[in-house]
Amino acid sequence: MTFPKDLKYTKNDEWIRVEGDVGTVGISDYAQDQLSDIVFLEITASVGDELSQGDGLGEIESVKAAAEIYLPVAGTVTQVNADIVDTPEVINSDPYGEGWLIRLDIKDAAQLEDLLDAAAYEAYCQDREH
Repeated sequence: MTFPKDLKYTKNDEWIRVEGDVGTVGISDYAQDQLSDIVFLEITASVGDELSQGDGLGEIESVKAAAEIYLPVAGTVTQVNADIVDTPEVINSDPYGEGWLIRLDIKDAAQLEDLLDAAAYEAYCQDREH
């Protein structure tokens, strides 16, 4: 399992990569591993939506479970990865690359401080396995 150091994570297993004022959001390697084979993804957020931290942005389903996906920080959606909706299994093989879900203009960068860094998220995941 990988925990890229350039990302911030939520306790709901979402990640965000920040480049300037833009955030790219997806679900973590840990989350896809726990879900197993992903078979369905619905992204309910649309380009232009102004969302708050913690708002739902979609739902993901696997052969084992279904889960809501939440926004790590507030912002305005600028891009939705339409390709991933048609091929959600890509999240299993490349959760931090081609498996991204949305991009947004970050509204309040201070909210990033509420998120976990890679080391804290990795420790959090290990704690849940015991």
